[in-house]
Amino acid sequence: MSTPFTPEAVEAIKRHMNDDHGDDALLICRGLGGQSEATGATTTGVDSEAIEFVAVVDGEDVTVRVPWGTTLTERSQVRGEVVRLYREACAALGLPARGEH
Repeated sequence: MSTPFTPEAVEAIKRHMNDDHGDDALLICRGLGGQSEATGATTTGVDSEAIEFVAVVDGEDVTVRVPWGTTLTERSQVRGEVVRLYREACAALGLPARGEH
């Protein structure tokens, strides 16, 4: 994993995703990560190219890596990319996305 983010920044992003956006992570894994049968997801990594999760599929942990739309160079870009992935996942699954994220 190549990353412009400090280890502290990666930990903060993972913590925020897991504490506040676990359902969004699951939708991203289902809609964009090829794991339509996933029943849970935990954010495990973030780098300049992608966000990584461990999804639970049939009781097994499966690593899911979902690429960003562009190479990230700053931490501030992560939020916008996660929101974009969430909205794309909702569209792929035929679900309505929340307005403000």
